[in-house]
Amino acid sequence: MLQKLAAGNHAVPFRGPFTITRVQPGDILGDETTDTAFGPLAIIDHAVMKKGLTINMHQHKNDEILSYISSGVMHHRDSAGFEAPIARGKLMLMNAGAGFWHEEKVKKDEVEMLQIFIRPNETDLLPEIQFHNKPVDNEDWYVMVGPQGSEAPLYVRQHVYILDAHPRAGEVVDVPAYTGLTPFLYVMNGEITMQHLTIGKQEAVTDVVNPLPSFIANEDATIVLFLVDLNAPMSMDGTISGWKN
Repeated sequence: MLQKLAAGNHAVPFRGPFTITRVQPGDILGDETTDTAFGPLAIIDHAVMKKGLTINMHQHKNDEILSYISSGVMHHRDSAGFEAPIARGKLMLMNAGAGFWHEEKVKKDEVEMLQIFIRPNETDLLPEIQFHNKPVDNEDWYVMVGPQGSEAPLYVRQHVYILDAHPRAGEVVDVPAYTGLTPFLYVMNGEITMQHLTIGKQEAVTDVVNPLPSFIANEDATIVLFLVDLNAPMSMDGTISGWKN
């Protein structure tokens, strides 16, 4: 059965130059537990960062963090010595492990982005950082992230895949299914219809028993699809990903 996570359910822990809408993906299950993660998919922060914002150097531990930018340019600096502008089409994945420090600045245009927090399968792994350039307007599904050892260009130390697609208005889209993994489909921008459900910006849909059916894009959209092993072993020691409601 399809289950929808409505936009009105989300907390907004920060407002102002750095506004975060915090999507707790486990809320879609409606099981009244204190853990609001969807297996190891812990939190999706849908953020808007204003021009001139600086997020000072700070540490993460035991978080696997994908930065996915929809618009604008974020300037990144970290404890591994990397400095790089991160814009639409350039993915950054921080495998924080035992400890990783980073700083982000917005020098010009406003940034809209997702920071996606995944719980690793073990505590205090080796800290790493990865970058990948991807197509920016792919209408078909593009595999961005997968488990370590998979064919995905970026990896997490967890049994999770992350894909995106940018369907045009009126397009009918089939949703990939991976054996043993549960889908969580998030609409970053735009609106879609899946069977009887209309799913808009900052909303999500899942089916914990069956693969998701195809959908139609009601307008141009940015869709992020997570395929998750809900029963995967995971560390609960993450700075952000280990958080419980």
